[in-house]
Amino acid sequence: MEDKSHAYWNATIKLLRNILIVWFLVSFGAGILFAPMLNSISLGGYPLGFWFAQQGSIYIFIIQIFYYAKRMGEIDREFDVHED
Repeated sequence: MEDKSHAYWNATIKLLRNILIVWFLVSFGAGILFAPMLNSISLGGYPLGFWFAQQGSIYIFIIQIFYYAKRMGEIDREFDVHED
């Protein structure tokens, strides 16, 4: 039982880590660090770096919420801790 619990939390932490990495890269990376490089590309009439800082990171965050819920459901079923 201890190994199953440990594996469950490892899968959960791995999922959270990956989601936070993507969120950081999109919000901080694309919105701030890489903005000067991305601003040479235009999306909807706005520089891409500006778009990521203002809109893109929010869209990615919302997508990640749904992905997290779906993937956590899969992990819960895999380790038989799901709710019926």
